Amino acid sequence: MTIPDWYLDERALAGPEHLDAAYVATYDAKAGTDPAADVALLRGLGLGPDDTLVDLGAGTGTFALAAAPWCRRVIAVDVSPAMVGVLRARVAAQALTNVTVVQAGFLSYAHAGPPAAFVYSRHALHHLPDFWKAIALRRIAALLRPGGVFHLRDLVYCCDLDEFDAVIGAWLAAAPTAPDAGWTRAELVTHVQTEYSPFSWLLEPMLAQAGFTIRDRHVAATRVHAAYTCVKGEMPGA
Repeated sequence: MTIPDWYLDERALAGPEHLDAAYVATYDAKAGTDPAADVALLRGLGLGPDDTLVDLGAGTGTFALAAAPWCRRVIAVDVSPAMVGVLRARVAAQALTNVTVVQAGFLSYAHAGPPAAFVYSRHALHHLPDFWKAIALRRIAALLRPGGVFHLRDLVYCCDLDEFDAVIGAWLAAAPTAPDAGWTRAELVTHVQTEYSPFSWLLEPMLAQAGFTIRDRHVAATRVHAAYTCVKGEMPGA
């Protein structure tokens, strides 16, 4: 697939820290991500030994490597050369033969072969402005088979406009003070000011426009994180 020359350069919006090898080396400890629940969720939705799973915004591969034993093939995609370097090293160290690493983004990944059964993305879509999110979601739908599952986790503002100040203020107030304990208040402020987390009432119509039916929606207590389990096309009885 030829990518139009007017498409966004996703690397330019990835955040300089995600392109920095020194930062990437500390990323997993800072993020503290446990992929077990998401792997179990997708297995419960049918992920099995005949399936291909595409992980978009795979980062250092925490989820992709955890999912690899349960499916035929994992395609781990990330736009950052530093992230991809760590991911490839981990795949090699574990001698995994069913994980393919691709340096690309939501807008540049070109899927080859039969449509995927599952697409997963965690905390990556918010790097795109809403115009490009909508295009990215449509591209995700195009690489899935009918009835395929898209599981999305991201920073999403799940509140009305008149609640925004209070919700964001509470989130910032609860941030840790030490960088090695998680994302600090200053880092979260940078996210709010310079990245593109959407309101849920903007994101959800984008998912529908892309051809997805939302099967399940979970909002964190902070109301700034959400998870969506989506099915390509209409679900029976939807």
